[in-house]
Amino acid sequence: MEGLLLITSMVFSALLLSLALKVFHSLWLKPKSLEKQLKQQGIKGTSYKFLYGDLKDYARLFKEASSKPMNLTHHIVPRVMPFINETVKTYGKISLFWLGTKPTLIVVDPEMMKEVLSYKLGHIEKSPRNPQAKVLTMGLSTMEGEKWVKQRKVVSTPFHQEKLKRMAPAFLASCIELIERWKKSVSPKGSCELDVWPDIQNFTADVISRTAFGSKFDEGKRIFELQREQIILFVEAGQSVYLPGFRFLPTKKNKRRIYLDKEIKENLNDLIQRKLSAMRTGEWGADDLLGMLLQYCNQSPFQDDVSNLKNKRMTIDEVIEECKLFYLAGQETSSTLLTWSMILLAMHPSWQEKAREEVLLICGRRMPSSEDLTHFKIVTMILYEVLRLYPPAVRQSRYTVKKTKIGDITVPAGVQLLLPTLLIHHDHDIWGGRRRRIQTREIFRRNFKGVKRSSRILCIRMGTKDLSGPELCHDRGKDGVGYDSAKLFPSAFTLICPRSSHCYHSSTTTWSSNHFP
Repeated sequence: MEGLLLITSMVFSALLLSLALKVFHSLWLKPKSLEKQLKQQGIKGTSYKFLYGDLKDYARLFKEASSKPMNLTHHIVPRVMPFINETVKTYGKISLFWLGTKPTLIVVDPEMMKEVLSYKLGHIEKSPRNPQAKVLTMGLSTMEGEKWVKQRKVVSTPFHQEKLKRMAPAFLASCIELIERWKKSVSPKGSCELDVWPDIQNFTADVISRTAFGSKFDEGKRIFELQREQIILFVEAGQSVYLPGFRFLPTKKNKRRIYLDKEIKENLNDLIQRKLSAMRTGEWGADDLLGMLLQYCNQSPFQDDVSNLKNKRMTIDEVIEECKLFYLAGQETSSTLLTWSMILLAMHPSWQEKAREEVLLICGRRMPSSEDLTHFKIVTMILYEVLRLYPPAVRQSRYTVKKTKIGDITVPAGVQLLLPTLLIHHDHDIWGGRRRRIQTREIFRRNFKGVKRSSRILCIRMGTKDLSGPELCHDRGKDGVGYDSAKLFPSAFTLICPRSSHCYHSSTTTWSSNHFP
């Protein structure tokens, strides 16, 4: 009996020792080893601090930067990415810092960024996600390899140019409703003060609902509200160290995350089932994003009409995840693009007039059509400049799964590569020393030429993995700016209210709080 107890205690002690060694290796030996390999190549950066790394400083600087309003300026990098900006200033454009135990290599070099994003040998993948972020979406944006290729073929189908043209009437219907509402707010003196951000959010949400799901904003309003709360919890989770298994503890925030995920899925499932029923009875076609996705679903009433269905079949759960992604990404990116476009046009009335003249020349007093969009040269230049100054994704990240050569640097496995899009788009060495002080006479024309150099503007494309749907976002931007110019302000100017506060916020995209008279 005593021998059995002795053996049991020895086995238990060995297991504890093995676990302790694994923890020590993961939390100290491995990070220090990776730090040594990187710094031996001349890479400068912060030193590893046990468990937390630089997370405390990261959160402190972010809180300090976001607590103060700022002047009306395009110099937003210190506000949106304060820690990254200070690290690059201190240690250079290739520098090292620590997100918990994870070494993170900042790469602010267009050619190296392009090399990372277009890497095809399988040594670089998307960064491992915080498990608490999985509730946002498990759609196309999280996939890799063959699964990504297969899913993208299905998901990209609705974004072919011919199919986007069919959505133009829905774009314009939402534009008309918004502008008519704004017109009613104008006083007899001919002016009014509006907080455009909530209206633009509702407008883009309505466009997403109409074009992607064949419904009105009111039907999808609950989903948008739930996802906005999810984003807040996601950002909070990203600023702290994740402990394995923590998301399963019954904390207040974990319970809320589970509730939000369940509610969103139930709402989307109800929408999908109603759509399927309507498609079976012929009351609803497959002319929107959801209808096209359901053509490839294993419950589709049109299974016989889809070629190679075995290879392309999707489950209802997969359709729900793609719907979550488009609700989330489509609404956020479009609303920020339009809001920043209005801010830039308000700051530069001369370009506001140029855009108006172009739209009136092409469209006259009629509504813009999908064919007209290709002729909007000045409007396109304005939108590209907005995407440069205020990219919808301020950073991208990748992860090395094997030792990889990038430029002159050998990056060991287990290193996160942070590609700060915003810093590249505001880099003086690329765009010139006066780019912050927008020169109204030359800025858009000079920048439009710069956009053609793919290594210099990274807000829409992601190397070999182009985003699905940038054309939809861009067309919505052209429709919004074009219709506003032609119908809302045929002879008036949009101005920024001098009494308004001007704040930049960072969530999943870069957005602003502003007022317009």
